[in-house]
Amino acid sequence: MKQQFHYATVTEAIDQLKKQGFNLDFNLKDTLLTCGEVGYPAEEFEIVDLYRYEGPSDPADEATVYALASESGIKGILVSGYGISTDDASTETLKQLHYKYQQARQ
Repeated sequence: MKQQFHYATVTEAIDQLKKQGFNLDFNLKDTLLTCGEVGYPAEEFEIVDLYRYEGPSDPADEATVYALASESGIKGILVSGYGISTDDASTETLKQLHYKYQQARQ
């Protein structure tokens, strides 16, 4: 899949997604998307769009910005760095979200 870069920076992508109603700032903890003290089951969400950014030489500059939405209308943003070690459940949850995203695009 050829990735398109719609926004020049992670910050620009986040700002534009917020203008589109993706207002929650998600973190991934095991199988939950969390925002503050509230946790949402990740399987209830789908990736609406994603943007990948790669630093010119530093892997720490690499990130993916996810625009996520649930059928009930909850919309938010998850920013995930590449190569950052996370727990197995979180890694598997991201894989499942990616799988649903790829299936929807076919």
